[in-house]
Amino acid sequence: MMYPYKGKTPKIADSAFIADYVTISGDVEIGEESSVWFNTSIRGDVAPTIIGNKVNIQDNSVLHQSPNNPLILEDEVTVGHQVVLHSCIIRKKALIGMGSIILDQAEIGEGAFIGAGSLVPQGKKIPPNTLAFGRPAKVIRELNEDDIRDMERISREYAEKGQYYKNLQNKDND
Repeated sequence: MMYPYKGKTPKIADSAFIADYVTISGDVEIGEESSVWFNTSIRGDVAPTIIGNKVNIQDNSVLHQSPNNPLILEDEVTVGHQVVLHSCIIRKKALIGMGSIILDQAEIGEGAFIGAGSLVPQGKKIPPNTLAFGRPAKVIRELNEDDIRDMERISREYAEKGQYYKNLQNKDND
């Protein structure tokens, strides 16, 4: 379901896949070949939400903001199942593990990996190309080549799956 809010209507690229039972409202932009999976809620009714290209937001995630604090996901970000993102910045090619919570004004560096179930507190900065894990999240180590390959694989596979499902939607609408 798409809802306008106070004159702001979601802007979704034609090539993006939006699964069934997703709710998107207000000041939200979603880029090319991105995918938003089943039962996710993205509300842009407090501040803007800007989602780049080839981003995947997996099932049951919740994206929202605080006043004057947009939520920004740069290109090729992976957001695992049941993640909560609130007025934070997720830099290019970062991966947010399942069940994690990223709070206001936190910033996840380019290519960083947030381990499943982590809590990144308000204002925390996670450096690029690191693994952070825990509640609160702490940097554990630098990423290695295997980590980076696995993150790239996940991103690529979700982009491919999104386009597969998008093609099915288009056939159903013909």
